[in-house]
Amino acid sequence: MSSKIPWFLVSGFGAHIKSSPTKLIVLQKDGSKEYSIDRLKHLLIVGGHTLHTSTVNHLLRQGIYISFFEADGTPVGILRPYGDDAQSLLRPLQMDAHRHKYAVMLSEGSIKSRLFFLQKLEDSVKNPLFYEGELQVIQNALDELEYLIKLDEVRRLHRLISDMYYEIISRALPSELGFKQRKIRLQRDPVNAMLSIGYAMLYGNCSVSILGCHLDPDIGILHEGQGGLVQDIIEPQKASMIDSPVISFASEKLTSDDYEISADRCLLSNEVVQQLINVFKKSIQTDRIDQQVYLFSEALQNHEEFKVLYEAGYFL
Repeated sequence: MSSKIPWFLVSGFGAHIKSSPTKLIVLQKDGSKEYSIDRLKHLLIVGGHTLHTSTVNHLLRQGIYISFFEADGTPVGILRPYGDDAQSLLRPLQMDAHRHKYAVMLSEGSIKSRLFFLQKLEDSVKNPLFYEGELQVIQNALDELEYLIKLDEVRRLHRLISDMYYEIISRALPSELGFKQRKIRLQRDPVNAMLSIGYAMLYGNCSVSILGCHLDPDIGILHEGQGGLVQDIIEPQKASMIDSPVISFASEKLTSDDYEISADRCLLSNEVVQQLINVFKKSIQTDRIDQQVYLFSEALQNHEEFKVLYEAGYFL
């Protein structure tokens, strides 16, 4: 647990979670670890573990929340100390935030991270990725963002660049894979199917961090509706944590035997799915996600400038 991040995560399966008056004790196959309770505000339990009821009572008496998640990060439930509702303190701040300013920062971070990845990708392929004028369009979009007045204008420009991004990526992939653009539904090619698995895992990891920080995951800025804030936070992280390993896997390892295309969808083999899960477990940097959520929360509460973190620690 980072000295700043006020939540602690126990993931996987089979851990035994106990406590002493001052320590949280986690027993796992590789040994025992202890954490100071006075630094903990929220315990996040992902997957299947054994939790002693005496520990539940002790943590709740200390004012510590306990949240439970499925193994994929889907929220299951939350235990709150009696009479305490920390989320109610942050929710009004989320509702009253300077949405335009946050939207510009998130979109700019996303575009810069994607541009950085595209330029690295172009160095690894034989033919140029960018058609004439495309790179200039993306750079102009970055310059234009801060001058857009309406939130809808920021969202519209962001969607335009996102669509361009996936189309440019398609040129680096074998044509027989059939990937031309990002499809959320009706995924008829293996690349879209792989991206969806990665984005789902990234979404789950980020949901854990957001609930750990007592933020409302449904109050988004760039994205509206259920899970809007989760989508906002992961947007600048997709290129390095998911897109990069997917493009590498699709280009170097995927064969026609690894997937089956039916009338309405592409089905990946179980072996490929497991391989991808292992790849994403390494590429998804939970520390960076935790820090980004923490920075967002601090900006809201202290009226500080919001910073977008991406590409292994670089701030926008």
